[in-house]
Amino acid sequence: MIAAEIHVYTGGMPRYASAKELPVLSSTNAACCPPAAPLPPVPEPVARVLKALADETRLALFVRIASSPSAVCVCDLVEGVPVGQPTVSHHLKVLREAGLVTAERRGVWAYYEPAPSLPAIARAILDAILAE
Repeated sequence: MIAAEIHVYTGGMPRYASAKELPVLSSTNAACCPPAAPLPPVPEPVARVLKALADETRLALFVRIASSPSAVCVCDLVEGVPVGQPTVSHHLKVLREAGLVTAERRGVWAYYEPAPSLPAIARAILDAILAE
């Protein structure tokens, strides 16, 4: 038995009732259901792609680059999102590191294209977005 103090709220100051013994139903920490099977491991490349595309701005940049018929200048990408140029550059770096886009310098500008070996999960996400 476990002693519990019972507080009674009466609209003003709490009143204390006498201590009451409460029964202990189980002395073990049994779960309410049997333990679940361990989660299967997610391949690191898939996790990296999903993490990169989880950000709304990066997803918008990726869709714009991947759906363009030719390479897209970074100057055009900055105009289409509600963040500044340094933030766009950071997002593009994340997309490059995830293997989703490639960049080519042409003078002072960088031009972005979808990676030639675009991961299948990224292609599936892109196809689903463009189908809507």
